[in-house]
Amino acid sequence: CLYVADPATFLASNSVLGPYFPQPVLLSSALIKLRALTRVTHRTVFVSAAGQNTGTMPERRPFVRLPTDVYPVNYGLCLKPDLIDFTFEGKLEALVEVTQATNQIVMNCADIDIITASFVPQGGEEINATGFNYQNEDEKVTLSFPSTLQKGSGALKIDFVGELNDKMKGFYRSKYTTSGGEVRYAAVTQFEATDARRAFPCWDEPAIKATFDIALIVPKDRVALSNMNVIDRKPYPDDENLVEVKFATTPTMSTYLVAFVIGEYDYVESQSSDGITVRVYTPVGKAEQGKFALEVATKTLPFYNDYFSVPYPLPKIDLIAIADFAAGAMENWGLVTYRETALLIDPKNSCSSSRQWVALVVGHELAHQWFGNLVTMEWWTHLWLNEGFASWIEYLCVDHCFPEYDIWTQFVSADYTRALDLDALDSSHPIEVNVGHPSEVDEIFDAISYSKGASVIRMLHNYIGDEDFRKGMNAYLLKFQHKNASTEDLWDCLEQASGLPIAAVMGSWTKQMGFPIIVVDQEQQGDDRILKISQKKFCASGPHNGEDCPSWMVPISICTSEDPKCTKLKVLLDRPETTITLSGVSPDQWVKINPGTVGFYRIQYSSAMLESLLPGVRDLSLQPVDRLGLQNDLFSLSRAGMISTVEVLKLMEAFDNEPNYTVWSDLSCNLGVLSSLLSHTDFHEEIQEFIRDLFTPIGLELGWDSKPGEGHLDALLRGLVLGKLGKAGHKPTLEEARRRFRDHVEGKQVLPADLRSPVYLTVLKHGDSATLDTMLKLHKQADMQEEKNRIERVLGAISAPDLIQKVLNFALSEEVRPQDTVSVIGGVAGSSKHGRKAAWKFVKDNWEELYNRYQGGFLISRLIKLTVDGFAIDKMAAEVKSFFESHPAPAAERTVQQCCENILLNAAWLKRDADDIQQYLLQRKAPPV
Repeated sequence: CLYVADPATFLASNSVLGPYFPQPVLLSSALIKLRALTRVTHRTVFVSAAGQNTGTMPERRPFVRLPTDVYPVNYGLCLKPDLIDFTFEGKLEALVEVTQATNQIVMNCADIDIITASFVPQGGEEINATGFNYQNEDEKVTLSFPSTLQKGSGALKIDFVGELNDKMKGFYRSKYTTSGGEVRYAAVTQFEATDARRAFPCWDEPAIKATFDIALIVPKDRVALSNMNVIDRKPYPDDENLVEVKFATTPTMSTYLVAFVIGEYDYVESQSSDGITVRVYTPVGKAEQGKFALEVATKTLPFYNDYFSVPYPLPKIDLIAIADFAAGAMENWGLVTYRETALLIDPKNSCSSSRQWVALVVGHELAHQWFGNLVTMEWWTHLWLNEGFASWIEYLCVDHCFPEYDIWTQFVSADYTRALDLDALDSSHPIEVNVGHPSEVDEIFDAISYSKGASVIRMLHNYIGDEDFRKGMNAYLLKFQHKNASTEDLWDCLEQASGLPIAAVMGSWTKQMGFPIIVVDQEQQGDDRILKISQKKFCASGPHNGEDCPSWMVPISICTSEDPKCTKLKVLLDRPETTITLSGVSPDQWVKINPGTVGFYRIQYSSAMLESLLPGVRDLSLQPVDRLGLQNDLFSLSRAGMISTVEVLKLMEAFDNEPNYTVWSDLSCNLGVLSSLLSHTDFHEEIQEFIRDLFTPIGLELGWDSKPGEGHLDALLRGLVLGKLGKAGHKPTLEEARRRFRDHVEGKQVLPADLRSPVYLTVLKHGDSATLDTMLKLHKQADMQEEKNRIERVLGAISAPDLIQKVLNFALSEEVRPQDTVSVIGGVAGSSKHGRKAAWKFVKDNWEELYNRYQGGFLISRLIKLTVDGFAIDKMAAEVKSFFESHPAPAAERTVQQCCENILLNAAWLKRDADDIQQYLLQRKAPPV
C-alpha cells in the first residue's frame, strides 16, 4: 500500500459450493437499513490508548490473535451491493479445517450483522449456530454451536449484511460525477491492514491464507472486477437489471489482498512481453489517460520477472483509478487500486512530476505482486519488509524504464533524508515494531517503515552487490512462495547467497531505532591518509552523550578526489571507533565518506576535511548526490545545535552555479524549513531576500519557456525555481506570473502543465480576493483530478486572514474530495505564521468531523503533522499535547509525540541561532566599507 498462492491447491470451483452458493439471502433494503441503525446501539466504539515502545507511552492493550483450532482452506463468497441504499448482502461458504474439537468458531468481523450461520461437517448433518457474540473492541465474533465440531473438514455457511460505508476502508462507496453531471457511486474495497472483516466475516490475519471463489451480483450496466479473471457472467434470476459475475479461483492468499470493484469505467489494454494481459481502468471517457500507466506496467512486469527469476503467477493484472481513496495505491493481487492522481496522465495537462509519480507508484505496487502477495509477511511487525522493499525497488524499476529521470539522486532527497529527519527524533521507532491490536497497525504506515526501510535495503544492496542480492531474493521467493515469512527469513537467504553476516549487520538497523553520526578526522603521513572514524547515536537535539549509547554495524565506503565516482575502500565499522589507512593519497586530494550517499548515517567532518570538500561543491567535481548529502548533513547538524546555522547559509551560497534539479530541490526544502522557522521573527523578509539572491541566477538561466532539447529534469527544475522566486516576492517573476496567469484565465495562452503550480502559487501569495475567486472557479471547471489537486495544494498561499478562513472552509466543502481536505489545510498551515495559527484553530474547531471522516487512519496523522509541525514556541507543544489528551487519536499518538518534539526543537533552534542568523543576513546587505 502506498502515503498500502499455490496453484496446486486450487479447488475445483464446485467442490464445496454446489447449488447453495449463488443464491444469497435476499433481505429488503428496509430491513438492512434497520439493522444498520440498530447496529450502532449494540456496538461500542472503542478508542484505545495505543502506546508506543518508548518509555513515556502508555502500556499497550492486551491483544490475542485468532485461535488456530479452525482455519479456512477456501472462501466461497457472494456479495450483492446496493448502490442506492449503500448496503450489501453477503453469503459466505468457507471450506474449513477443524484441527481440534470445539463448539465455537472465532473470526474477525466488524460493522457486519450475521443473519444465520451453520456448520456442515464433511459427510455429516448441518449444525446451526445458536449465538453470535460480537467482541467489538477486538473486531471479532464468536459463533457458538450446540454440539461439538469434530476434527476434520467442513463447510461454514454464513449469511450477513453490511453497510457500504463512506470511510474509504473495508467495502465502501466512492462518489463520482458522470459526464452529464449526475452524481453516482461505485462500490470498491480497501482491506489493508485489517478491513476485509468489514466486507465479510473472515480470518483477517496475513498468515491465515486461503483460496477465494468470488461472485458479485451487480447492475448489468456496471463493470465488476476482482483479483482474478471472469469465468462466468449470467443474468440474475430474481432481477432482470442484475447480472451475476463469477471469477476464477485465486491462488492461496491473505485476506487483506482480496479486492472487488463495481462501477462505470473505460479501459486500455495491452500484453506484456511475457504474455500477461494488462488493463488500466479509467473514469468513463478518459481511457486516453490510462496509456502512460499501461506503458509503464507492461515494461515493469517483465523487468520484475527477470529480476526475481520468478514468473508473475496470475493470468491478468488490472490497474484501476478510484475517485475516493485514502492511500496512494493498494497492491491487491491482480487488481491494483489507485488514487486518480497516481494512475492517470493527460498528455496535455499533466506535469512532469505527475508522470514521475505515476511511474514510481506503478513500480511500487507491481513489486508487491511478488514481494508481499506471493510471499507475505507473517504479521504486521514485518510490514516494513513489504513496504521498505517496494519503496526501494520502485526506483530500480523507474531507473530501468526512464534512465533520464536520474531517479536515484531523487531517492536521496525524497526518501533517505526524510527518513533521517524522522529517525533522529526521540519519539521515532525501530523499523520492526511489535504490533498487536489493529489500532496499532496504522501507526507504522510511516516514513520509518517506507523510507528508512527503503534506505537500509539500498545500503544492504550496495553492501552485498547486485548479483548476490538477486540470487538471495530468488531463493527467498522460491522458498516461501504462497507462504508467509519474517525479516529473519530474508536475511538467511541473503546470507547464504553472499557469505556475509547479513543478519548481524541488518539487525542493528531494524531492531533499534535511530542511526549513527560518523565523526571523521584525518592526518597525512607521507603518501598515506590516516582516517580516524567513530560512531555515536545522532539525535535531533544533539549527539547522544548518555552512558548506554547504541552502536551499529556500519558499511562505510570512501572515495577521493582522484575518482569521485569510484569507491577506493570499503570497511564494516562494527565498533565505536577505528583507524583506517588510505595509501596513495597525496596531501592536495580530498577524501569523502559515503560516496553516493548510500549509508544510512550523517557525517561530521573535521573543519579541515570539510574545508577541502567545499571547492568540490563550487566546481561540481563532487557528485550531485554527494553535494546534496553534504549540504543536508550540515543543515541537520545546525538544527541539532552542533554547528551554527550561519555555516550552512555560507555553504548554500556556494551552490550559485549548481545545475542539478535534485540538489536544488533539497536546498529549496531546507530553505523552506528555515523560512518557516524565521516567520516567528521580525526579520523574515531578510531570509526571503537571501532566497531571491540564491535562486535568481539559475532562474535567469532557465527562463520561462522550455528550450529545444530540454528533458524531464529541466522541466522539474524550472517549476521549482520559478515557484521559489515567486513565493519569495521576486518582482520580475511576480509580474511575469501575473501576465501569464491573466492570459491563461482569458484563454489567450494556456499555461503549460509544468508552469501551473509555480504560477498559481505566485499569484495567490501576492493576490487578493479576486485572485482567490478566479482560482476557485478554475478548480470548479477542472475536469482532471490532477489539476484540482494542483490548485488545492496552493490555495493556502493566500495572505489575507479573511481569505485564509475562506480557504479553510472550502477544505471541508463538497468541492474537495475527502482525502484531499488534508492537503488544503496543510497548505494553509505551511504558508505563513498566520496560516499556521488559523489552520490549527480550524482543526480544533472541526475535530469531530475530521476525526470521523478519517476514522483514525493514517490521514489523521498526516493532517496533524502538516498542521502543527511548524510551530516554534514551547507553549504550543504543551497546547498540542493537551488537546490530544482530551481528544484521543490512537492511530496518531506517535505522530502527536513527534510533532511536540519538533516544536520544542524549533523553539530551541530559534533561541540559539536567531541573533546570529539575523546579523549574517544584515551583514550580507551592508555595502563594503
